[in-house]
Amino acid sequence: MTSTTAKQPNKQSFSARVKREFNKNILVYVVLLPVIIHFIIFQVYPFVLSFYLTFHDWKIIGEPEFVGLKHWKALFDDEIAWKAIWNTVKFSIYYIIPTMSLGLILALIINSGVKFAGFFKGLFFLPVVTSFVIIAGIWGWLFRGTEDGFINYLIGFVGIDPQLFMSSSSQALIVLAGLSIFKVAGTTMIYYYAGLQSIDRQLYEAARIDGANSWKVFWKVTFPMLKPIHFYVAITTTIGSFQIFDSAFLLTNGGPNYATTTIVYYLYHQGFTSLNLSYAAVLSYVLFFIILIISLIQRKYIGKDPNYY
Repeated sequence: MTSTTAKQPNKQSFSARVKREFNKNILVYVVLLPVIIHFIIFQVYPFVLSFYLTFHDWKIIGEPEFVGLKHWKALFDDEIAWKAIWNTVKFSIYYIIPTMSLGLILALIINSGVKFAGFFKGLFFLPVVTSFVIIAGIWGWLFRGTEDGFINYLIGFVGIDPQLFMSSSSQALIVLAGLSIFKVAGTTMIYYYAGLQSIDRQLYEAARIDGANSWKVFWKVTFPMLKPIHFYVAITTTIGSFQIFDSAFLLTNGGPNYATTTIVYYLYHQGFTSLNLSYAAVLSYVLFFIILIISLIQRKYIGKDPNYY
């Protein structure tokens, strides 16, 4: 009885396999090299440096001085920082759901076959391509907290007293959220419109054959099939809401009484006004961890099913 020994393939070392893959894809790596260098210089290096600064004192001039957890401990005693975090959370509540809802409504209007759909699409998207400074200036004029403010002028016709709007601690943040919704809703509309266009028309036909009315078609077919769009828009609007800065900077300077001081605005104030770069780095990491945790929660409960179609 004879036996044959199968030839075992020559096993290459790890370094040999890496070298072979590198030589095979060398052109790809050469093309990607500028992007990789840019990513390291402008993303990785600042991320690592800011973490290093959280344990040091540094005023730009001179060498950083190691202080351990001094700045992290200062965060827990900083009432303004916690108010800024809470303001940012409130802004997100005012902003995320209305932005997603308005974007979906606008997309449904465009997708419904309404006349002059192209015109309305451009009209709804116009705030997105308009300078934020211009829009903020118009918004500030509309919601001026005096009797000559345009919105106060209009509500005066129905007997409502003039409102303080951006001069009010309870109203200012809502006004800023309205500005951001107006600015971003057109982008959200485009995302939802793309999702609506990708839904198989046969699903609608089957639903109508089964006797579903328009509301049931929307709730049982359209809304669930837009799940990947819901997930993407929820992530982007959440990140955007926690990074809000420009409207507070342009219109309220964080006031009144810190009512519109968001975490990014406070970070900017600490880093570039007070030159407390180390403490600003701590605030940036707080912001990073908040966004990371919320994004993971959204991924678990909104984006957990990868098989959408």
